[in-house]
Amino acid sequence: MTEPTPSSNEDDRLRRMLLAYVRQEFEAPVGAILGYAEIMLEDAERHGHHSIVGDLQRLHQAGIKLKELVSGLLDSPATNQDFADFRRNLRHDLRTPISAIKGLSEMLLEDAEVAGNDAFAHDLEKLLEAVGRLLAQIDTLVDFSGVSLPAATGSKPGTVTVSAVIKSVPPLSAVASHKAESSRILIVDDTAETRELLSRRLAREGHHVVEATNGRSALDCIAVETFDLILLDMMMPDLNGYEVLTQLKADSRFRHIPIIVISALDEVDSVVRCIEAGAEDYLSKPFDPVLLRARIEASLEKTRLRKSEQAAVAELRAEKERTERLLLNILPKSIILRMHRGETPIADRFNDVTILFSDIVGFTRMSMRRSASDVVALLNAIFSAIDGLALEHGIEKIKTIGDAYMAVAGLPEPCNDHAHAIARLALAMRGVVGEVSKRHSEDLKIRIGIHTGNAVAGVIGMHKFAYDIWGDAVNTASAMESHGIPNEIQVSHASFIRLAKDFVFEPRGGVEIKGKGQMETYLLRRERPR
Repeated sequence: MTEPTPSSNEDDRLRRMLLAYVRQEFEAPVGAILGYAEIMLEDAERHGHHSIVGDLQRLHQAGIKLKELVSGLLDSPATNQDFADFRRNLRHDLRTPISAIKGLSEMLLEDAEVAGNDAFAHDLEKLLEAVGRLLAQIDTLVDFSGVSLPAATGSKPGTVTVSAVIKSVPPLSAVASHKAESSRILIVDDTAETRELLSRRLAREGHHVVEATNGRSALDCIAVETFDLILLDMMMPDLNGYEVLTQLKADSRFRHIPIIVISALDEVDSVVRCIEAGAEDYLSKPFDPVLLRARIEASLEKTRLRKSEQAAVAELRAEKERTERLLLNILPKSIILRMHRGETPIADRFNDVTILFSDIVGFTRMSMRRSASDVVALLNAIFSAIDGLALEHGIEKIKTIGDAYMAVAGLPEPCNDHAHAIARLALAMRGVVGEVSKRHSEDLKIRIGIHTGNAVAGVIGMHKFAYDIWGDAVNTASAMESHGIPNEIQVSHASFIRLAKDFVFEPRGGVEIKGKGQMETYLLRRERPR
């Protein structure tokens, strides 16, 4: 037996596609002819028009025979039959029954118009329109110029359509074979031969295959192993394929796994119910291996795309979290949430907060004799430790300017112990500066000022925005620091009143503050034992 040449394969494929196209175009008008005949016959019997029932029955039977004839003609030609002869016979064989239907319908239409039966006349006109379309299509659809179908000027519309489809869909032989990306596939079937056949085919494609002999063992496998695809038989004892499918799709852990149902049960209800339950596809046994491979690859590609999408979503989530952490280094969390909600501008008035300013004494002189990296390392060590203390005490760092540090308690979230939190931070800051200074063989000291009062806080800027506070209380706290003593914590009278019961102070007396005059100040020593 000689191997078919590429051209003979192409010719055979062309014939099959032409037949499919002709069948598609014929079935619509034939269905309309039969459908209108059935409707008119039912109406005549229902309304007692007995005089035309016989003619309508003959019309209906002619429609049935036409449908059978069309189906038989389009299914019957052998591969080696001369295709030109087939097309000529198709034209000849169809004209006689169509002409008979047309003649009978025209006769009935005349009678309906004479009798004034508008409903029957309307349906008969529709039936005759379908007959006319079918007669026109007979010449258009079967008059091909052979198997070579050039889409040239003057070509029949059907010819151009079929030719375009054939050219756009390459045959399987023209598609380069490739080794599939290895995936984990579970085969669930109670028939050993089917499992063996599927396993052999899939293993040859490079997939890792696991077999399950029934529904319960399949569920056990899925509970402990990860699969990219499940091939599921429908007809199994104990727990059938539909029950396995519905259980998996109801479980959030497994509903993402694509499932192809392969079953000898091909009735429509089973197919529809499985698709509704979440099956990726439904193939009937015996399955075509080429089609099965295509369906498996399509399902696995969806799985790969889903994993890729999940990875992208995870990366976006991680990037969002990194951005959120970066924002938290700039803005308070509650302010970030308000910005996310689109609130702008953000500005609030707070009637009771405590503000801290600090400055490292001797830092400027030290920075002039040390390298830039040493200066930054020392300052980073101090401020990183202070940042940790501020976070621990629930205090909002506002900013650093050079070697100065500003923080506030009582905003953006109001609290009752804001003065106590700032006092504890100040005592701890003095210890931090001493420890870091000693490690770097320096003699640095810190000067701290504290004041309690009212302030306005909000977000400023668009490009490099910042959360800042303003008001007389801010200026007073700054003056407490600038007019303070190195390594001392100078506290205003307003803060002293809040703290006197729980902390030990030393009165400093009146201090002249520019724009304020004499102000009573106190030096914070330590927290009282509880």
